[in-house]
Amino acid sequence: MTTETPRWFTSSYSNNGGACVEVATNLAAPHGIVPVRDSKDVAGPVLTVASAAFSTFVAGVRAGDLGAV
Repeated sequence: MTTETPRWFTSSYSNNGGACVEVATNLAAPHGIVPVRDSKDVAGPVLTVASAAFSTFVAGVRAGDLGAV
């Protein structure tokens, strides 16, 4: 991925008993990526998403474009 250390955070809206994802947005500007991981398995795999794709995803969530869950 990169030699820079991701600074992981979980949304303040994620208060559901730990079934959350964490993101490291500090790598978005310098590297064009947003790492994502399972908050319950911090040593597990990390999904690396392009910054533009992550921004599109977040905009879709905010707009309610992803349908009901």
